[in-house]
Amino acid sequence: MSENSAKLACLRHHAFLMSSSSFSRHLAAVYTALLICASLYPMNGWRETGLPVFDYLIAPWPKYFEPGEIVINLIGYMPLGLVVVPALPQHWTWKRKVAATVLFGMLLSFCMETVQNFLPTRVSSNVDLAANSFGALLGALLGARWGKAIFAPGRGLARWRERYIADEGPIGDVALVLIILWVFVQLTPDQLLFAGGEMRRLLDIAPPLPFIPKRLIVFETAQTASMMLAVGLFARCTLRAKSSVLVVALLLLGMGARLAGSACFFVPSSPLVWLTPGVRFGVLAGMVFLFIALRLPRVAQHAMAGASLLMASVLINMMPESPYFLRNISGGPVIIQRANYPNFYALCRLIAAVWPFVALAYLSALGLLRGDRLEKERTTI
Repeated sequence: MSENSAKLACLRHHAFLMSSSSFSRHLAAVYTALLICASLYPMNGWRETGLPVFDYLIAPWPKYFEPGEIVINLIGYMPLGLVVVPALPQHWTWKRKVAATVLFGMLLSFCMETVQNFLPTRVSSNVDLAANSFGALLGALLGARWGKAIFAPGRGLARWRERYIADEGPIGDVALVLIILWVFVQLTPDQLLFAGGEMRRLLDIAPPLPFIPKRLIVFETAQTASMMLAVGLFARCTLRAKSSVLVVALLLLGMGARLAGSACFFVPSSPLVWLTPGVRFGVLAGMVFLFIALRLPRVAQHAMAGASLLMASVLINMMPESPYFLRNISGGPVIIQRANYPNFYALCRLIAAVWPFVALAYLSALGLLRGDRLEKERTTI
């Protein structure tokens, strides 16, 4: 039996090394989808202008432009180049990988700028096309230099996955991508800490309950605590080690991202505007619940993670409108409106709205897959 177990472990390790290189491909696909969503947001009001579609390619340098918008377009396409290069066939030369990546980035940007002709809130620009292409070039050069060290099997991120992520192959990739996306959406400054599943705002539905200070504090406390518990247990269900250090580190990283987002995207800068009385109580309650839940069997943690995700999603859609994040309040912070900042945090809001439901679907599929795997191992042994 020990020999069979050793062979099974070797086969698993070999399968992991073969599949870990696919993480860059999965990450490239996800990042491409994010760029498409960000470029075409808000994806409504489509119309024909009657003007030649490709006229923007020969337009002169704009009289008024935002340097920050050029920088954001450049930075936005750099990660694309970084993840696409290591996703390409390993036998290609680095020059061929860089060329293919830049071509892909240029074609993607060209398609997005062209389609923006049909969106009333977007403007097609050859300056944006050039900035995006140059960003893809810089990212591709970084990927050619550092991509192998980050994504190659047995090195960098692949080694970290092998050590900490419980599941191998695409299943582990999806878990890691979901965790990265959760940290990313915490940059959204004008929403509750750890908030997710807010479909009400996307569907333009009015709050079902009127604002009462005590009621808002209760809802904020319950929503923050339930989402904190859900994210902590979700991370625990995807991690191999039983240590709670990584779970706590993830939650602290999320708070750090919210701190940075509030400092960068609010005018005047308001790093702690999200730390409302309800959030403070919710963080304390969530810490207590999570401390207890992390000592339960993994099956119970799995079920509690799903239940907490559902509860948090229900609460955020029933919550009264918070005055802390209402715009244009005299003397209060407002979100930066220049360059592409509004599109950035709008994309974060969109991801935050669907994240709990995708995470819940993942947990459900993970439970079925792990059950089938345990049954196969039991019959094999």
